[in-house]
Amino acid sequence: MSSDCIRIVGAREHNLQNLSLSVPRGKLVVFTGPSGSGKSSLVYDTIFAEGRRRYMESLSSYARQFLRQLERPDVDSIEGLSPSIAIDQRIAAPNPRSIIATTTELHDHLRLIFAHAGQPHCPVSGEPIRRKSVSDIVDELLALPRGTRLMILAPVAAREGEGARDVLQRLGRAGFVRARIDGRLAEIGAGAEAQGASSIEAVVDRLVIDSRVRSRLADSAETALEWGDGVLAALHQERAEADWTEIRLSSKLYSPATGRVFDRLTPRHFSFNAPEGACPRCHGLGRVREIREDRVVDHALTLRQGAIVPWEGTRLGESALEEMEEVVRGHQASLDVPFGQLSRECRQALLRGNGGAFEGVIPRMRRILQDPDAESLARRYARFMDSASCADCRGGRLRPEVLSARIGERPDLPFPPGPRLPGCSIMDICSMTIAQARQFFSGLSLGGEAGRLLAEPLSEIRKRLEFLERVGLGYLGLDRESGTLSGGEAQRIRLASQIGAGLVGVLYILDEPSIGLHPRDNDRLLETIRHLRDLGNTVLVVEHDESTIRAADWVVDMGPGAGTQGGRVVAEGPPEFLETVPESPTGGYLSGRLRIERPSRRREPDPSTRWLEVLGARENNLKSIDVRIPLDRLVCVTGVSGSGKSSLVDGILRRALESPDGCREIRGDRFLRKIVTIDQSPIGKNSRSNPATCTGAFKRIRELYAGVPLARSRGYGARRFSFNAPGGRCERCRGGGVIGVDMQFLPPVHVTCESCRGRRYNRETLEVEYKGRNIAEVLEMTVGDAVEFFGTVPELCRICRALADAGLGHLQLGQQATLLSGGEAQRVKIGAELARPAGRGSVLYLLDEPTTGLHFHDVADLLRVLFRLRDAGNTLVVIEHNLEVIACADWVIDLGPEGGGEGGRLVAAGIPEDLAREPGSHTGRFLAPLLRRAGPSSGAP
Repeated sequence: MSSDCIRIVGAREHNLQNLSLSVPRGKLVVFTGPSGSGKSSLVYDTIFAEGRRRYMESLSSYARQFLRQLERPDVDSIEGLSPSIAIDQRIAAPNPRSIIATTTELHDHLRLIFAHAGQPHCPVSGEPIRRKSVSDIVDELLALPRGTRLMILAPVAAREGEGARDVLQRLGRAGFVRARIDGRLAEIGAGAEAQGASSIEAVVDRLVIDSRVRSRLADSAETALEWGDGVLAALHQERAEADWTEIRLSSKLYSPATGRVFDRLTPRHFSFNAPEGACPRCHGLGRVREIREDRVVDHALTLRQGAIVPWEGTRLGESALEEMEEVVRGHQASLDVPFGQLSRECRQALLRGNGGAFEGVIPRMRRILQDPDAESLARRYARFMDSASCADCRGGRLRPEVLSARIGERPDLPFPPGPRLPGCSIMDICSMTIAQARQFFSGLSLGGEAGRLLAEPLSEIRKRLEFLERVGLGYLGLDRESGTLSGGEAQRIRLASQIGAGLVGVLYILDEPSIGLHPRDNDRLLETIRHLRDLGNTVLVVEHDESTIRAADWVVDMGPGAGTQGGRVVAEGPPEFLETVPESPTGGYLSGRLRIERPSRRREPDPSTRWLEVLGARENNLKSIDVRIPLDRLVCVTGVSGSGKSSLVDGILRRALESPDGCREIRGDRFLRKIVTIDQSPIGKNSRSNPATCTGAFKRIRELYAGVPLARSRGYGARRFSFNAPGGRCERCRGGGVIGVDMQFLPPVHVTCESCRGRRYNRETLEVEYKGRNIAEVLEMTVGDAVEFFGTVPELCRICRALADAGLGHLQLGQQATLLSGGEAQRVKIGAELARPAGRGSVLYLLDEPTTGLHFHDVADLLRVLFRLRDAGNTLVVIEHNLEVIACADWVIDLGPEGGGEGGRLVAAGIPEDLAREPGSHTGRFLAPLLRRAGPSSGAP
């Protein structure tokens, strides 16, 4: 067996047709083919699943009891398999504690740098604070003029349960003779008056500055620091008649302005997930839930009518009315005056309290929210609250003394409000974009011992920031929450972590890394993937992007079709070899034998066109732009990553019929009947959801089976044929088809139900058949087969045909929603919309990269579906980077020119040919050669 390849023999997972092949090791290998052809089944469900299972098996039995047991994929053998890591498009669960800086491990390196090189400052005075050794303190005191009288004192704190007299007795037992009590020097003894004293400082030594006192002064300083918990007071008098001058010195981080001693800052102090560093008020989140005054009060109502909305109709509101009457009477008003007409002072007294008998509406609500016995009221008050920046840390998540540690020079960038100290805090850096942080660290120089100690963390930070910017993520802020990233962004973030790990001999598996990436940035991503390969790793990529396929060392083309028509290797070899294989659909598009048809006549706007206008769009990074969208058209919104596409489409247009949030005004929305967002979120929350249930087909199927003569004779209704309801389902597995077996200390194992053999229904229900098929067999049908099977049932045929037209002919009607990719989930929603009976149109459809997971051939099918929705009188606004889709659009809106702060502007708008002529458009630059290479063709969608 050669060690230079991975040999797969007899793979039968899902639709794989007993497939065998060899994959070269140490190469960039791309797996492509139509949707449903078996790419993911081979790469993820077979190769990666077996690699992960073998790793689990290599662990000790003790470790394995804490891990989920994995089933062996349906394959005869896999040889030459390396440890495998999958970097997929999984979107992290929303977690405000997970940000880009923590996900990429940049925050760990930052914490190390700030702990060793950060200059602490007093958060009150802003003065730098430093730790001083005993030698430093002695040198500073010996620098006083020769002959200066010096007194060393130790501030002594009382222990728990001690009084001032107890402290003096303790000092006396230790041999001290004098003390300064509340600023007065006194002998320590029975006669010392210490009752009620607030400060006691033991006199450690009295001496005169001379070159011979260094040793004595060092001993005294050590003693004072020991008794003073790291702080000593030094009184010095240059002449006998002069006043004593006091200075305080410390071996700890000590602020002379406030007298406060700070702990030495460690990497843990710079973590907002650790109690040592997190802001006590917001617990490291940077935001708190605050009561919104505008939600609490209805200014049009009087207090008697219920102006205090949370208290309306409650006993609390009735009891507080008498107290509020006293408040308003004191401001020469009454309960019958509308709240908005009361004086400002009266309104504030009602809301915030008057310092007297009435504590105020908002303070009382806060008190109730903190009361564990008032849960029902707390739930009621939740709708009057909103997230706001923490007032203590100003959104910085950390304690003030931690945020006051600074490095470098503060660049000319907007930072969160806070004390104006030199340099940058750790959260100042996290508030930068990746591009800004890279520029900051490229100019950062740490000298001396810190520079030598931190050379490696600094180098690692620079490398990761350069990589993140190289793959087109420079516009993202380091404090961006990981749960808000798109699938493609999250994948490239995880890729950055793997590049930084520097592993060798690993099998990396990537799932369409080009998703969400503008063609301009694709070359940078490919360079990174090649670097991963050149380290000595094997990289397997599931991809449809033409430039990625052409950059591969080896291509495996799956197909030729989807579902049962796929599961085979049509061609494998270098990209240029695929072009010579007639059976390869991918090779046909690469060679130009096949191409996506362009519209023979574009539906350009004309004088009769109605427009949807967004004026002054300012959501996120949008620069108050005006955007015009022609209705009843296919409109593409494009631009580099971070240019503002999602802010416009998902942030403003999605709410267009509700409110013009994020913009000055919206015009033309009266022409829209409704707005439908078709995104890539799952079509159901659990495994019981499937394409049949989500499109409404399952309801019609159940009604169909309830009408079969046998079902009518037995009295079966449509409910009998639901696997979610008792009666017709298998009660042993409760309609799930599988049963979870408790393995005590091991994770539960799911096995096929022996009673129904995975078919979900009981025997009596399965006896009812339509055209020789029971309902379980119908759910196992592919969408393509269902079109023919339900050919005489118009409503079901229409739904199934719509799904097939959306490129989902390979899906089973009962396929679990949790097993669908994001692209498949989005196309199920498109199919459901397409299947609706023809209505009045006037619907605005918002789509986010519907070409995700689609092969060239599938993109052509998708375009035909989109144009059918358009031709029904609807408007489609599509966020897209696929040049073929952009070239077929009726209208294109290009945002940019860059991402983040450099984006948010309207670069160009018009038909694709107009965009191709725009010199400032990155999209136009890539679109122009495509339009020149293939002009309009007949038979277009």
